[in-house]
Order: sequence, then C-alpha cells, then structure tokens
Amino acid sequence: MEQTTIGKYLAARLEEIGLKHYFTVPGDYNLTLLDELISNKNMQYVGNCNELNAAYAAEGYARANGAGAMITTFNVGAFSALNGIVGAYAERLPVIFVCSAPNSNDIFSNRFVHHSIATHDFSYQYEMIKRVTCAAERILHAENAPAQIDNAIRTAIRERKPAYIEIPANLSTAKCSAPQPLLLDAPVGGNTPLPVNEAALNAAIKAIAEQLNKAEKPVLLAGPHLRSFGAVDAFRRLAEALGCAVAVLPNAKSFFPEDHPQFIGVYLGKVSSPGCDAIMEWSDMVLSVGSVFTDYSTVGWTMALPEREKMIDVRAWDVQLPEADFTNVPMAQVLDGLVAHVNANKTTLEQFNRDNQIGEVVDYTPQAADARLSRAEMVNQIEHKLIDADTTLVVETGDSWFNGMYMRLPNGAGFEIEMQYGSIGWSLPASLGYALGDQPERRVVLMIGDGSFQLTAQEISKMIELKQEIIMVVVNNYGYVIESAIHEGPYNYYQNWDYAALMTAFNGKDGNGLGLTATTAGELNDAIMQAKAHKGGPVLIECQIDHDDYTKQLITWGSAAAEANARPPKHV
Repeated sequence: MEQTTIGKYLAARLEEIGLKHYFTVPGDYNLTLLDELISNKNMQYVGNCNELNAAYAAEGYARANGAGAMITTFNVGAFSALNGIVGAYAERLPVIFVCSAPNSNDIFSNRFVHHSIATHDFSYQYEMIKRVTCAAERILHAENAPAQIDNAIRTAIRERKPAYIEIPANLSTAKCSAPQPLLLDAPVGGNTPLPVNEAALNAAIKAIAEQLNKAEKPVLLAGPHLRSFGAVDAFRRLAEALGCAVAVLPNAKSFFPEDHPQFIGVYLGKVSSPGCDAIMEWSDMVLSVGSVFTDYSTVGWTMALPEREKMIDVRAWDVQLPEADFTNVPMAQVLDGLVAHVNANKTTLEQFNRDNQIGEVVDYTPQAADARLSRAEMVNQIEHKLIDADTTLVVETGDSWFNGMYMRLPNGAGFEIEMQYGSIGWSLPASLGYALGDQPERRVVLMIGDGSFQLTAQEISKMIELKQEIIMVVVNNYGYVIESAIHEGPYNYYQNWDYAALMTAFNGKDGNGLGLTATTAGELNDAIMQAKAHKGGPVLIECQIDHDDYTKQLITWGSAAAEANARPPKHV
C-alpha cells in the first residue's frame, strides 16, 4: 500500500477541502510539520505576527472560503491562539486547529519539557481545547493518524465548528497510509448531512407550510447561521415565494439583498432600522431561519422575542414549530422544499411600505470641505464612495457595528461582523484572512475603532508583505467608546497613537502601505480617492472625530447592556 508522512497526509486533506492558505507561527515543536506542509505547493504558508492573529485570520478565511486552518506550537502558541478558536466556535466557522506537541517519547518518559506547565501529564492542553472544538484528536501512534485527521476534518465541516489535531514533533515525518478520497458528511459551506431523511423532511415542510399559510401577517427573519449551513440562496427563493417583509439580524446583514423590495432592515429591538421592529412585533408568525438570540442581539434582553406560538424556528438540522419539533432535517432543504408549498402573502410588506421608507443615514447633514470631520460625514462618505457591489465591509466591535449596520449596501456587497463572540481586535487579522480567502477582485474595507486597533495592529505588516489592497478606516475617537456607552470609567482611555504614521514603520524598506489622516470632510474625501487608486498594498485612513460623537443606537444599546449586566442576583 502506498505510504506518505503524517504531515503530508494532513496537507493533502487541507487542500482537499479547498484551502489555498493556512496561517501559522513557527515554534520548535512544529518546524518539521511546517516543512511537510510547505512541500505541498498548492497551498501557501502565511506566517502571522502572533498566534492570536493567526487564529483570527483563519476565522476570517473560513468566512470567505468555507473553512480555514492554523498551525501552532504546544502551550505557548496554542493558548495564545485559543481566543480566536473560541470565536470561530461561537460564530460556527470550521477552522482546523493543528498543534505540534513534544516528542512522543517524552510524553511517556516522566520528564519535564519546555513550553509546558512542568507536569508529567501532557494531556491537559488536549483536555482543555476539546471543550471548545467539535472534535479533538491527539495523535500518539502513526498508524492511527489518517483516521484521526479525517475524523477531525469531517466533523468540523459537518458541524461548522473548529476541530483540533495534536501531532507530536517526531511524528510529523512518520509514515502512514496515503490518503484515499475524503468522504464528507456535508459539502464545505453546505448543510446536507448524508443521507437525508426524506420522510422527516417532507413532514417538516408540510407542517411549516400549514402554519405559514394560515398566518395573516407572516414575516421572515434571517440569522447568521444561514451562511454557515449553505442556505442563503434558498432563503431568498422562499422569501420571494412568500412575498412578505424580510428582516435580518445584524450578523446576517448582506445575506438578503438590501435593495430587494421585500427588505425592511436590521432587526435589533429598540435600535432596529426605522419601522422594522414594529412590523416584527405586529406579525402573527415569524419564520426565523438560522437565528441566534443573545443579550447583545436582544439589546440587553429588552427585545420582545416572538412567543413560541408565533414563531417557526428553522435551525441547522432541526425545526421548532408552535406545537411540533422535527429533527434531522437540513436547513437549506427545508427552505427549498417550502417554495412550492407556501401561499404569497404581502401583508407585512405592504404595511411597512405604508408607514416607512428606508433611506439615508438619518442624522446626516453634508459638511463643508473644511468642516471638522463628524461621525455621520465619515459614515456617509464610506457608504457612498467606498462600498460597491464588489466590496466586503468588515466592522469591529464597538460603534463600528452601528456605523456599518445601518449603511445601505448594494446587492453583491458583503458584511462581516463578530456579534456573537465580540472579541475586540478580531477584525484586523480577520480582514487579512477574508481577503486571502475571497475572490482577488473584491475589495475589503475594514472599519475599526482606535482601541480595538491597538490589540492586533501588527498584522498590517503581513498585509503589506502579501500586497493585500485592504482599506482600513481607523476611527480615532480617543478611547473605548463602546465601553464608555456601557459604563464610564478611567479604564476606557489609553495612550493615543499616530495611527497613519505606523504605515511607514510597517513598510520597512520595501513595503507599499499607505497611511493617511482625515480631520475634515474634505481630507476624508481626498483620502478615499487616494485609497481607491493605491495599488500593491493596504491603506490606513485615520479618521479623527470627537470622543462623544457616536450613534444614538450605541447609547441606547449600551444603556440596555449595562442594565442587563447590573441586574441583582435572584436567589432561589
């Protein structure tokens, strides 16, 4: 039987699931493994500035490509990466997390090794990480490696969550069976577990159709798991068959075209798009697909969630109706099956159109070119001068959420937000990963606050090295504005940077990054024109605005979040 090495086997599997890049930081335990991976010329090694950034980049890559991978070393690397891996778990993104471990002889030697906590039990990293991955494999014998690697990858693709593979340093070159074609339980980016239970699927479709057809005021709600389970297109087909109003949760923005006549905006309780919350609460049947409701997405639990008798909740592989539950039914197949069985009902859309009109940023008044730059002017210019159908807008935790959330995106534009996990600093390295995983002709625009930027700024150097033409808008409002909105304190302020000047330092001798500063409306206009024309590297536009110039929605949302955090304990 043909043989290969464990490292080459892993590389072949990563290539087989569609990866063209993987993210890593070298460490002495993983150097041999990296040699084996690099020998596969169909994938590109991306060496990040640190392991956390590598994990964020792999997560961003999975958003664009369907799956991602990162490789690190034992303990000091793995634990640094863990926050990004947990974020991928929360956001339902399959990242293959590979870590090299000490030599297998040391594992059983009763010795202490470096990069460890000086215990004789080396299993603690595996035991910790398996709690935040859908599968965890600790390879200790070469002959078991193919089955263990395949199990981790298959499970990650099926569950749309990270999986962990641990390989001792001396086993990377150990011989194992050569890979046979990989049989996946679901396509990369899809949700068709094989085989589909046709009887259960048809019963679910019939029950949902009956509920929708007897409703007087149905409405559709798009959630973030639509993409995770390959149901974005099916959702649109069902929406057009129903003809009703369609809202999206913030982390599903761009999953339904915003120029579509049925789109009524972002649903976020009291800070929803104008008129959206009224229609959602007026409806007598909400068909919610791939939705996740948290204290963030419910504005500190103040949003009126539909009662069970008024909601059909379609999840990854199950459906909950007012009086029934169906399991083992894939999301996309449920939606496609409904198209031929639902009756058109435009009641909620007609009511919305009578009362509302989605328009421009409501607090925007055009500024003179020499006027001090305001938040509203900044948002308006980004929306109309930077965002087009071939753009993906990535927004960081903070007021950037709300600045981006209410922009009107053209059909084809993408929107990325990490609202479930909300780890500040995520968006900058994630933008790098997303850009590498997406089509090269698409532009990635990042909107990030100055505080978040300071956590992961060094990954700009990798953008420069790889000549990624990412446009970064750094909102310099002198502090953690989102934290100030939730709870003010001296800890919300820090040493300010000359953000645009950093590009010179990151360029070194041969980089082509460009740093620009905008303090007025005219300077921002000029900076955007320069950024769009710049080739061969990223552009950073530092937008200086007042600390207290933030959205009304952030104030409302922040106050509700603070109240939710401050609730007194209830003792049973």
